[in-house]
Amino acid sequence: MNTLYITLPDSYLGAKGETLIVRANGVKELQVPILNLESVIVFGYKGVSPEAMSLCVENNVSLVFLTPNGQFKARVTGETKGNVHLRRTQYRWSDDEQKSLQLAKRFLYAKIVNAKTSIQRTLRDHSEKVHMELLESTVTALDQQLTDVKNSSNLDHLRGVEGLAARYYFSAIDEQILVNKGDFSFQGRVKRPPTDRFNALLSFLYTLLSNDVTHAVESVGLDAQVGFLHRDRSGRNSLALDLMEEFRVYLADRTALTLVNRQQINPKDFIEKESGALILKDDARKKVLVEWQERKRDEIRHPFLDEKISVGLLPYSQALLFARYLRGDTDDYPPFFWK
Repeated sequence: MNTLYITLPDSYLGAKGETLIVRANGVKELQVPILNLESVIVFGYKGVSPEAMSLCVENNVSLVFLTPNGQFKARVTGETKGNVHLRRTQYRWSDDEQKSLQLAKRFLYAKIVNAKTSIQRTLRDHSEKVHMELLESTVTALDQQLTDVKNSSNLDHLRGVEGLAARYYFSAIDEQILVNKGDFSFQGRVKRPPTDRFNALLSFLYTLLSNDVTHAVESVGLDAQVGFLHRDRSGRNSLALDLMEEFRVYLADRTALTLVNRQQINPKDFIEKESGALILKDDARKKVLVEWQERKRDEIRHPFLDEKISVGLLPYSQALLFARYLRGDTDDYPPFFWK
């Protein structure tokens, strides 16, 4: 299934029969059958017709509105589907400290393992270009954080481990940027707003990933807002953020590094706002979207299911495995480990 990204300025989304139609300045640019889509992401403010919105809702195609620079504004979906008993179990477990701790450990352990794998791959593939001692010491530090995850006795302590592990991991990102190091210098994660080019790229990719994971969670009947590692906060999709931890490095961070190191994205692809925030230009955003879709078409063998699936289906496979665990069909939840 595909995501339709509408990035053209002055574009308007309409519908005719069972198809969506994109018009820009009154000219039809694209017509696509609704059955070919899983979501539509609109960058900008021009609008969507009631007919197009209804067509999306009736066919379980999520409609997401972002600002031109990728900030989330709104999400339109149809009625909540799925087994109410599944969601009730989700709510009960979220209120249970020990159940929440058990699941939060799974999400965080996978995140740290995948962070280690990413650094080790850089060491393997680019040993002559990187500071090996720095990256090796980061791997050692992340090993210690894995032990601390196992030994955590409450969620507050676990979140402290998460923060420290993130600090170690992000301290090694700059060393993995192999070209244009001055222009893409990365000194740590800065979110609101991103004040350097690499952080701007990460924020944009995290928005795309968040949408994919949210849709996956909702498609199996779970409540995206009720999480375990991430606690309830109005308007926050906490369960989607939980599952995202398994994919941040593998899907978003590695895509960002690939775009920079292959010089598909260059320093001139960004605009600096008066606030100091850096955002992607329109053409650069399209390049990122193309790479993102290509990445999702890659195939891997799922480490738990032992089947070949496309990378884009990983959020769905994990959402299904999570739902099966909540229903009692499996003894535990197997997070995604990058091998």
